Amino acid sequence: MPEIVVAAMKRQKALQAQDKLAAGPNYKDFGLVSQTKRGLPINPYYFETRWLDMLKKSGLPKIRFHDLRHTHASLLLKQNVHPKIVSERLGHSSVGITLDRYSHTYGIDYEAARRFDKLLF
Repeated sequence: MPEIVVAAMKRQKALQAQDKLAAGPNYKDFGLVSQTKRGLPINPYYFETRWLDMLKKSGLPKIRFHDLRHTHASLLLKQNVHPKIVSERLGHSSVGITLDRYSHTYGIDYEAARRFDKLLF
């Protein structure tokens, strides 16, 4: 993970510890990254609403939270990170799934044509 994410996760863990202490025995520890003040899972619709609120406030275009996953994969592939590594980061069961979904961003047709052209000339 990028250092900025590691730092954010450490801050989140500290906040969770405060919530756990404040809630006492009412805290349910499910080991979640994001949860309510009592440790319960956050309603996905609530989470998505807060995400869209943040985007609107920041002036960024409206995208689904899940679209960040696609952006992550696409950017890695455009940087020529090996598809197997991207596949593992996404938790896909095979690199084929990753390539089927993201090959359009990988530029494989363009790269193949460029290499073939170089071989010929």
